[in-house]
Amino acid sequence: MLYALVLIVTSYMASAGITQKRVIFLLVEAFLCFIVTHGFRMILNRWKWLYLPMHKLIPSVFMAVFMMGLIVYFLRIPVYLMLGLQFNPRTAFDIQQILGQSFFYFILFFLWTVFYFTYHYFDQYNKSQKYEASMIEIELNNLKSQLNPHFIFNALNSIRALVDENPTKSKQAINQLSNILRNSLASDKKGLTNFDEELKIVKDYLGLESIRFEERLKTEFDIHPESQKFFVPPLMIQTLVENGIKHGISKLTRGGIIQLKTDVVNDQLKIHIRNSGHLVNGTKRSKSGLGLKNTVQRLKLIYGDDASFRIVNENDNFVLTELVIPQNISHESINRR
Repeated sequence: MLYALVLIVTSYMASAGITQKRVIFLLVEAFLCFIVTHGFRMILNRWKWLYLPMHKLIPSVFMAVFMMGLIVYFLRIPVYLMLGLQFNPRTAFDIQQILGQSFFYFILFFLWTVFYFTYHYFDQYNKSQKYEASMIEIELNNLKSQLNPHFIFNALNSIRALVDENPTKSKQAINQLSNILRNSLASDKKGLTNFDEELKIVKDYLGLESIRFEERLKTEFDIHPESQKFFVPPLMIQTLVENGIKHGISKLTRGGIIQLKTDVVNDQLKIHIRNSGHLVNGTKRSKSGLGLKNTVQRLKLIYGDDASFRIVNENDNFVLTELVIPQNISHESINRR
């Protein structure tokens, strides 16, 4: 609309007047430019051009804006005919006329593209800065909730009891604890981690807890093969599994079961964690914990509204924790901040 208004005003000032048909044509032309740029924006988002390296992005943009110029030029011709404006087919389809007029649209769309990319690059930069500033506070809370002294103390006690009884298993437990500690210390250096890496930590954690709970803790895994394509916040799934054991299974005399299931639907990773137990007063009491509060906050910072989280009583015997994460390679850029 701004483009149309500028042309209407300049045409009026240049000729001391402008016809109604000319005004309609300029408005329709502006609408055509809007439609073309909207389609281009959809292509940018679908093919993720915002994250292409410069040596691939620049030629792609030049080719795209040139094609947009040609498209708008030829879309104008039916508008000319419908409005009964002066039209000369020989001139309109002359190669020099086509290239000359298309070059004007090329410049127009190129400026629009520069503005679009500049805006989104700054927006991405601001999100990265906001994420980095918030991670310091979140990290401290995560360490309190994820690797609390009680867990380390219990794990060391369990390992000590195994040293004489089962040396092989005690060595395995030491490796599991070492992996968890190493990943915890490295988690502040990366915003996202591969799902397979997170799954290894979950299995190490459950392996250590199985030593402590023995027959009271049973585990089940049902992992979709495409889950490995996704990136997740480090130690987030482990925190949710720990929450299920701490607030569910550990309070049951007979213990219970932890089930971890993933599914991939519409480029989204759906993570379901079921644990024996029951939420008290819905989710109000459980969400007061640092771990779950941090989960919600981290998801919001990293994914905005594209991710979701909920924890509910599935029935009288099981609590369901559901985490939905989108597949978006733009989030990998968080790791390179």
